[in-house]
Amino acid sequence: MSTTTTANANVTPSALALVPLLVFLALFIGVGAYLSMQGVDFAFYQLPAPIAVLPAIVLALLLSKEKLNRAIEQFIRGVGHPDIMAMCMIYLLAGAFAAVAKASGGVDATVNLGLSAIPTDLILPGIFLISAFIATAMGTSMGTIAAVAPVAMGIAQAAGMSLPLTAGVVLSGAMFGDNLSIISDTTIAATRSQGCEMKDKFRENIRIALPAAAVALVIFALNSTATEVPATGTIEWFKVLPYITILLLAVCGMNVFVVLTIGIVLAGTVSLTSVADYTLTQFAKDIYAGFGSMQEIFLLSMLIGGLSELMRRQGGLAWLTQFVSKGINRFGARHSAQANSRASELGIAGLVSLVNSCTANNTVAIIVSGSVARQLAEENGVTPRRSASLLDIFSCVVQGILPYGAQVLLLGSVFELSPLEIVAHSYYCFALAMAAIAAVFIKHATRSTVAE
Repeated sequence: MSTTTTANANVTPSALALVPLLVFLALFIGVGAYLSMQGVDFAFYQLPAPIAVLPAIVLALLLSKEKLNRAIEQFIRGVGHPDIMAMCMIYLLAGAFAAVAKASGGVDATVNLGLSAIPTDLILPGIFLISAFIATAMGTSMGTIAAVAPVAMGIAQAAGMSLPLTAGVVLSGAMFGDNLSIISDTTIAATRSQGCEMKDKFRENIRIALPAAAVALVIFALNSTATEVPATGTIEWFKVLPYITILLLAVCGMNVFVVLTIGIVLAGTVSLTSVADYTLTQFAKDIYAGFGSMQEIFLLSMLIGGLSELMRRQGGLAWLTQFVSKGINRFGARHSAQANSRASELGIAGLVSLVNSCTANNTVAIIVSGSVARQLAEENGVTPRRSASLLDIFSCVVQGILPYGAQVLLLGSVFELSPLEIVAHSYYCFALAMAAIAAVFIKHATRSTVAE
């Protein structure tokens, strides 16, 4: 955290540094939306996202005041950031597990188990609760999506349910758990940067998250009517074993890389012992095919990481933090302490949201925003647990609705959907944002009433 904060302190703020991000969004979302209106099938796949980001990277390099070689070094440093590499490794392992499990018949067997266990009229709420539970225990939305998405897609297809809606349910549950888990990297970053205990931040968070989850569950329940009642057969527990194992290991808090590796080995063992003519050579080919299925999001994540580093070095993120801080200070010069406190809370929420939109990484957004958020909180009477909660909540909200965020891209790859189709159904994230904003105003309204 200190390294990032120090680096930002030595950078001259510049709004111009954010222009490359706008170029990427204009190309990626603009072209996809235009082709969708023209009735083109798979409109968002006509201009691959890794290609759409290339002009933005070139522009960022041109805008750099450093020598070209130095700017390229900064870009490569961003590409190789540990958080980016961790995400890319999860992509590869998730793709490999999905491919090997499918070859073993594990997907079909697990779908059959899910349909047997979840009432037909509660399929979507059931998927949400499973995703939420795993993400809370596992502390990672990416690992949760990797484990749950293939099964959820199979259940949705068997029940004739909307794939975009089902993808939104998985995303909603994953973000719920990622926000609340005490072992999540976002929780750790938020509590450390604000100087509060994890248990205090959890208590603050859960008061906001539970009402939002209740709203999302109602929406999912109302839309959970299957168009057909899927037939179920005898449960093949041996083929389901890899999925059950990774879910149990996730609940126990095991590292996501270890969990997925064990899942790949188990799925391969099932294939080798139960699928005729399945060999070690085919096992290796399936793993590689799984790697290949993640090529697009693998490349995009690395390129976005490099672009984010260039924008940070050129003062884009520093400009955002300065912009929000100045706004709060101007407001504070003319209003009461209570109004300043409310404005600071909204400013913290806005700051981390803007930074997250630029970095597409909620943990990095919290780290970058942390020092400014703490200063705003201390100056305006916002408790550390409150500022930590707001940082975590709004970073998760934005991460769950970014069409170029890692979670949405992974779901898009599994479900073969455009990112905008998925984020349009991220109902929990929308409900969480509204609940958090309402909590800010209700809290201060209650204080005003007590003071009177």
